[in-house]
Amino acid sequence: MGIVNDARLGLTVARDLLSARRTRGVLTRKLEARAPFAPRTFEIGVYFADGDINLYQLRQWYRPLAELTKTWPVVILSRNPTAMNALLDESPIPAAYVRRVEDLEAVVAEHDLKIVFYVNQNARNFQMMRYGRRWHVFINHGESDKMYMTTNQFKAYDYSLVAGDAAIARLGRVLWDYDFDKRALRIGRPQADHYSGALPYTPDHRQVVLYAPTWEGDRPSAAYGSIVTHGVTLAGELLASTDHRLIYRPHPRSGVLDPSYKAANQQIIRMIAEANRHDGEAGHVFDDGPELGWQLAAADVAIVDISAMVYDRLASGRPLLVTRPTNALAEIDTSGYLFEAEWFDADEAADIVARMDALTHDPEAEARLSHWVDHYFGDTRPGSATRRLHQAVSHLMQEWAVNAALHSQDVPVDEREPSTDERQDEGERPL
Repeated sequence: MGIVNDARLGLTVARDLLSARRTRGVLTRKLEARAPFAPRTFEIGVYFADGDINLYQLRQWYRPLAELTKTWPVVILSRNPTAMNALLDESPIPAAYVRRVEDLEAVVAEHDLKIVFYVNQNARNFQMMRYGRRWHVFINHGESDKMYMTTNQFKAYDYSLVAGDAAIARLGRVLWDYDFDKRALRIGRPQADHYSGALPYTPDHRQVVLYAPTWEGDRPSAAYGSIVTHGVTLAGELLASTDHRLIYRPHPRSGVLDPSYKAANQQIIRMIAEANRHDGEAGHVFDDGPELGWQLAAADVAIVDISAMVYDRLASGRPLLVTRPTNALAEIDTSGYLFEAEWFDADEAADIVARMDALTHDPEAEARLSHWVDHYFGDTRPGSATRRLHQAVSHLMQEWAVNAALHSQDVPVDEREPSTDERQDEGERPL
């Protein structure tokens, strides 16, 4: 048995190496075909150390950053070949491949990056943060009440761009000696000004329902995923209805750890395909595309798990149900919106149609929703969040200019040479 397992492991390693070699080959050809960037082109960098599996964290910023780059040119700094391959194919923002230390140092030397944005808390962010004389700014990849949103790692950055009052209150409960007035800048949800993507169906009389569950989580306290507990049943009910259209958008990591979760996800995908085969006009959608926006705009009702999708939907100001985790150890912060959320229990899944009908005809639920939209995002009128994002960046640019003038007589100190261990951590080991 041990020999068989070793053989399987060896085959997996060989397959991964072959795939990695192909990826690097494709990327090399793409980069060679591209003209180099002119020096001093970019003023803002977006540092992204992850592979393509986590590109969803960056994709939601494509449109706001593309608008921002009209004023302050932006470049994505990609440390990973799979992510860089995808960025070259899909990103509306220029991307620089900086896998090696010297690649990163060359970009820092060639471009006057006054601000560096970070969309996640990857430990390798600190490898970029050693460069001073610029602002390091955490912009996150969503707004939510998950534990991730209250980490003390916020203090590592010079500034953070947050959605609104709810984020300030949430962080205020856990961060000691943090200057919120200076370091936390409210911008709302700029993504809501850039809902994008064409509808993959022709609208009709059907009520459109977005079901956007998260993945299973890597520990009981973060077991928020509902595909197994709620999803298969509610999908079956909606697919059986001639008055509803289902848009199913699972988290891209669904099933990476739990085989039963993966199987349930695949079952729903098959159910959608079968329903569309049976009724050519049904137009149900399995959505795993890179664009997030049209789904939120099109859905009459959204069903989401505890995740950033709650707040992506909340920013639209339209009805939503939040699935209640069945794992008793799942941590739920009820100090914010989740205190008054429209909770959806697993034993209600078979009655999803009736539950949605009640929700959409409840004026008290509508009033509660309006209150929480304002608390989390402030002014959500079209264009407001985009203006606040640009105002925040303008403020940071002004602060950079003040500090640059103040320290103009200082003799710059060369960035310290990274240690051997850091070079290995940064991907300089032979591939």
